[in-house]
Amino acid sequence: VSKRQRFPETRTDAAMSELVPEPRPKPAVPMKPVSINSNLLGYIGIDTIIEQMRKKTMKTGFDFNIMVVGQSGLGKSTLVNTLFKSQVSRKASSWNREEKIPKTVEIKAIGHVIEEGGVKMKLTVIDTPGFGDQINNENCWEPIEKYINEQYEKFLKEEVNIARKKRIPDTRVHCCLYFISPTGHSLRPLDLEFMKHLSKVVNIIPVIAKADTMTLEEKSEFKQRVRKELEVNGIEFYPQKEFDEDLEDKTENDKIRQESMPFAVVGSDREYQVNGKRVLGRKTPWGIIEVENLNHCEFALLRDFVIRTHLQDLKEVTHNIHYETYRAKRLNDNGGLPPGEGLLGTVLPPVPATPCPTAE
Repeated sequence: VSKRQRFPETRTDAAMSELVPEPRPKPAVPMKPVSINSNLLGYIGIDTIIEQMRKKTMKTGFDFNIMVVGQSGLGKSTLVNTLFKSQVSRKASSWNREEKIPKTVEIKAIGHVIEEGGVKMKLTVIDTPGFGDQINNENCWEPIEKYINEQYEKFLKEEVNIARKKRIPDTRVHCCLYFISPTGHSLRPLDLEFMKHLSKVVNIIPVIAKADTMTLEEKSEFKQRVRKELEVNGIEFYPQKEFDEDLEDKTENDKIRQESMPFAVVGSDREYQVNGKRVLGRKTPWGIIEVENLNHCEFALLRDFVIRTHLQDLKEVTHNIHYETYRAKRLNDNGGLPPGEGLLGTVLPPVPATPCPTAE
């Protein structure tokens, strides 16, 4: 209890408190690790921790959940199949012609286990058919936001259980690929509204779909225009500036933000013979567009970014930033108690973090 709370203030005390601000406690500065002479007398084996971690990861595998959002016909399923070099997403061409466009946005999650070099990845592809396909697309992002929050809620309920699982199943969305139509003009209001609402709850990576429909000059101008529009509207896409941990991360991510984003991509799961080599590509009357050739499109940059350099970071930002934000808000709304529990053990109904009515 402070002095001000124990004794009633006099006018002099009040006047002094206005003139002299109370000293704030200095933030705790972590102590620098004391460096030990590197000239050790013999080998200890500290470096084997990396091998131990690798073996454990190979045994258990890891989860990665990727969501694709965009209008029909932009090649979402094809691109995801190209990313993972397997049929992990349904093909729109497999639909019957009689099948109607969904009246509301549907959420379809398909799970797979992909193994490469002894490492298992439990991949879940979340598709959103019906997004942006109606005449009136108002609030069509709400079912998607609701789905993302439901996965956070599911993880939180498992986490606060007294007898919780050793390894909680992770269904949280780690990455959302948002497909932008290659108009060459500007972003649609739907694009801006979606990214504005969802950028705070999930890692959004904008991609320009079917980039082979634009010339190199048109593609370059469109990329610059999209970056400018996102900046003007205050939309933060992944990797967010405030989450860069050190100078190396900042330098690497600045280059991605200023040069690569949004990735202009072409997807294909068909192989063709080019100069004696089998390549993934799209056949046109004037030649073959090679998907993995950087002179043709930026698919290779997107694949390296999502899988080879930032996959672990996507998972960490999801857990440490987006999930923690949801968790703090959820517990705060419930008075600091686990979800579903009230005072004296009474059960309270779960309260969604952001109530999103399903569009009819």
